[in-house]
Amino acid sequence: MNRAFSRKKDKTWMHTPEALSKHYIPYNAKFLGSTEVEQPKGTEVVRDAVRKLKFARHIKKSEGQKIPKVELQISIYGVKILEPKTKEVQHNCQLHRISFCADDKTDKRIFTFICKDSESNKHLCYVFDSEKCAEEITLTIGQAFDLAYRKFLESGGKDVETRKQIAGLQKRIQDLETENMELKNKVQDLENQLRITQVSASPAGSVTPKSPSTDIFDMIPFSALSHQSSIPTRNGTQPPPVPSRSTEIKRDLFGAEPFDPFNCGAGDFPPDIQSKLDEMQEGFKMGLTLEGTVFCLDPLDSRC
Repeated sequence: MNRAFSRKKDKTWMHTPEALSKHYIPYNAKFLGSTEVEQPKGTEVVRDAVRKLKFARHIKKSEGQKIPKVELQISIYGVKILEPKTKEVQHNCQLHRISFCADDKTDKRIFTFICKDSESNKHLCYVFDSEKCAEEITLTIGQAFDLAYRKFLESGGKDVETRKQIAGLQKRIQDLETENMELKNKVQDLENQLRITQVSASPAGSVTPKSPSTDIFDMIPFSALSHQSSIPTRNGTQPPPVPSRSTEIKRDLFGAEPFDPFNCGAGDFPPDIQSKLDEMQEGFKMGLTLEGTVFCLDPLDSRC
């Protein structure tokens, strides 16, 4: 089984678990941008991405453009990238989608992480300039990932499973209600057709009182509107009401036992929820790798 979290050297975490579980840790940084990469992990992968974005930054700087400032909010729910003043969320990177995180050991400002985009499913490498806090931010992301993975194993998986079961039950109830309504409409149509046939078959102009018409089984056709008024009284009193059929039925329309959400199989779950769970499980299984590496490889990069 793959480890959910790995790093080159064992280091002490920067924050208490409560700080990342109940709140978030904010950091200010400059956002160099993001670029697509071919692999979810690898030092060479992020090194090439950093060089590419640094080169693009130097071009923009020569044109008079400033590097945008952002606020990072790190918690067990992910890494949010926000505009510092308006607090508008620009990117929301869920932890199970982050597979690699690294900081520059020669330039203490630069750090990067690889995250799988939720819409395109492409791997994107995000690069930041963090004013000599790169290693701390990298470790904070690692700690948040570790806590989120433990929570998923201990309670998160059970909670999500319960939500899956409830969603499956709600979908089954909705399907049964739709089928029930369709059957009611069909029964009503058949009753109307039978009533029309009986009226057309009676002799013209006849005024002789007749007993209520019956169907082929010698039963009085059921009508929800006229059922009570069609029953004759006895000794001037109305007969007791007929118990509701819904209280007597203990099985569904097809004679099956009532649906139990806690015994349903994976096929009963809506596809979107099932795919989300599979994605989270696969992401945590891949794990997060933290590395300290060297990004500034030439004089161009050293002028950060």
